[in-house]
Amino acid sequence: MSSLLRTVNRTAIRQLQKQRSFSHCLSGKTPTNSPSDPLQNSRSYPTSSSRSPFSTMAALKSNAPAMAGVREFDPEIKDMASYIHNYKVDSDLAYETARYVFLDTIGCGLEALRFKECTKLLGPIVEGTIVPHGTRVPGTPYVLDPVNGAFNIGAMIRWLDYNDCWLAAEWGHPSDNLGGILAVADWISRTNRAGGHVGNGTIVKIKDVLEAMIKAHEIQGCLALENSYNKVGLDHVVLVKVATAAVVSKMLGLPERQTADAISQAWVDGQSLRTYRHSPNTMSRKSWAAGDACQRAVNLVLKVQKGEHGVPTVLSAPVWGFYDVAFKGKKFEFQRPYGSYVMENILFKVSYPAEFHSQTAIEAAKKINAQLSEQGKSAEDIKSITCRTHEACIRIIDKQHKPMDNFADRDHCIQYMVATMLVFNRLHATDYTDGSEAATSPLVEKLRRTISCVEDPEFTRAYHDPNMRTIPNALTVTLEDGTVLEESVVEAPLGHKLRREEAKPEILEKFERHLGPHFESEKVQELVELGKDKERLENMGVDEYMDKYVKEKMQW
Repeated sequence: MSSLLRTVNRTAIRQLQKQRSFSHCLSGKTPTNSPSDPLQNSRSYPTSSSRSPFSTMAALKSNAPAMAGVREFDPEIKDMASYIHNYKVDSDLAYETARYVFLDTIGCGLEALRFKECTKLLGPIVEGTIVPHGTRVPGTPYVLDPVNGAFNIGAMIRWLDYNDCWLAAEWGHPSDNLGGILAVADWISRTNRAGGHVGNGTIVKIKDVLEAMIKAHEIQGCLALENSYNKVGLDHVVLVKVATAAVVSKMLGLPERQTADAISQAWVDGQSLRTYRHSPNTMSRKSWAAGDACQRAVNLVLKVQKGEHGVPTVLSAPVWGFYDVAFKGKKFEFQRPYGSYVMENILFKVSYPAEFHSQTAIEAAKKINAQLSEQGKSAEDIKSITCRTHEACIRIIDKQHKPMDNFADRDHCIQYMVATMLVFNRLHATDYTDGSEAATSPLVEKLRRTISCVEDPEFTRAYHDPNMRTIPNALTVTLEDGTVLEESVVEAPLGHKLRREEAKPEILEKFERHLGPHFESEKVQELVELGKDKERLENMGVDEYMDKYVKEKMQW
């Protein structure tokens, strides 16, 4: 036995000597560089002299191809960072629209506080925690750090699927970015007012928030125009994370190079799958996914602020980059340069808290309801309905025969929403809840299963046409007695740019309606009038404005 052990030991020593000799033969230097471009990576790399005498990693590093020079950021990343820092927004239409989006989005968040499924996720991670000079969460007593504040505000905004919308190759809701923007702006303002120095040391004004919104809308919207993330299984909140990271980095005073770092970190971060938006897994995560994206973005920017570097070729790196890993090797396509186009053309959800591809169908159903009433008939007299629609509607919310298991199923089912309008002549957020009058109605369920969707290629073309961007739906109703009603067609919903002036009073009424359950009537009128006063609102500090929404105790 001792002879065998001596033989094994001698063999091991010879192998160690060979490996050590092999390591020294392959040792070499990896170049260090001093970048001149602010968007080039500034890291240096260790030389062979700094390595330990024996390391298996030494041989691996020496075999790696030598760096040809300092790595530059992918041009897509550089373009975004340059836009954030160098583009001046001078569009009156964009700022005017942003003000309406701002008010509407806050109102949607307040309305969500009436639903316990939302409020149970809000507040500090550790109960009772209050952050010095922290972010205020509208309609609540919470004072949070900016990361958790971004989640809270972002989740509120998106919960009821009632804030603005952008429809293109990819869908999304660019005002989701306000979760991160508002949380960081409030924290910066409170800290600086207390003598701190966050960002540029100044108090952030509401106009700064509107500018950040315009740029976040533009980045998210332009990335969505020609690039479909849903077709590779990714959720659109990846664009919220990227856009929020971009605008928040500038708010925090980061230079252009670090903004590129933050954007690249957002792209390399694990991206959400759309699984929770589709049968058989539709669930409430779709309502807080944007809040999650906002908090991830803010967290990543704060890490970059502390010196964490970016990932220069996060998109284009062979094998390991976003394009190869998550986008089937395809590069992003761009229809237009960054400007203010998206905010100017954004879609408001004015009338109904419903997935946007269904908005015109619900408007058409309301017209049919009135027509039936004039004829002395009702939804009980309907035998079947055909919905002529666009391809995206069929792909996302056509659920004729799927059981409605929860709130998330119902507010993403065009048949359920149309049936509810036809039966009750209304569609409210409460109609989606378990046990509600609509959710338990046998007539709604019967009618839902008679509504079939068919694609009209012309509707799909109009949906993608940059000069139209309509969301057409048309309903044809056949009655039990064989009568076929005249088709009800609605091409552009009330919140479309083509109907913007018509929508403005309705947007303000919606805002007022959402304020009502939380504040006394005098306070409601004060907030509405402030929202109408462009100059006063834009020049107000974010912290001062947020103080107006503080509640000592939540009612729900």
